[in-house]
Amino acid sequence: MLKFINKLFGPSKQLLKEIDPMKKFLIVGLGNIGPDYEDTRHNIGFKILDFLAEQEGFTFESAKLGAAATFKHKGKSVVCLKPSTYMNLSGKAVKYWMDKENINLDNILVVTDDINLPFGSLRLKGKGSDGGHNGLKDIQNVLQTTKYNRFRFGVGSDFSKGKQVDYVLGKWDDDQEKAMPERLKVSTDLIRSFIFAGAKNTMNQFNGK
Repeated sequence: MLKFINKLFGPSKQLLKEIDPMKKFLIVGLGNIGPDYEDTRHNIGFKILDFLAEQEGFTFESAKLGAAATFKHKGKSVVCLKPSTYMNLSGKAVKYWMDKENINLDNILVVTDDINLPFGSLRLKGKGSDGGHNGLKDIQNVLQTTKYNRFRFGVGSDFSKGKQVDYVLGKWDDDQEKAMPERLKVSTDLIRSFIFAGAKNTMNQFNGK
């Protein structure tokens, strides 16, 4: 039966032609799918990858467990992924694409929002707790490790007690919208630095910018 199915539909093919695992990267922007979540604070991972797509000239296409695209940067091959599993099940998509493309854990970068950082602050870390973030919590549970690279984009914490969900699922205010283009550019510069120069050098250059 399996041979028959493969004959009909073909095996799942890798997007990257690169063989050397040290030159393959997976950049995952976290968010929730659907128009209700577009341009919300919780979807900054999607927003940053969309900005990167504009800069690099690639287009996301529907794929298993998300929207995926590829590009090359200074000899490195990159898969960009916006999971379609919703935030709380992000780990399933991350693990699937890691395995599918044979990408090392050290070459994965998860882009997410962080209420513990002021708006627009950038912080790259190579390990750590989920910080109460449901997407990171699921990734940690699925990968069975806290040692994966995560890029946190500060969204601030200007909300009253019990209003956290409303805040992160809310839209950016006017001042944040005005600052966003510059913050997106620095964010994509950080991603390219991670791909080419590595996590440690990127932390030294970008954390706190």
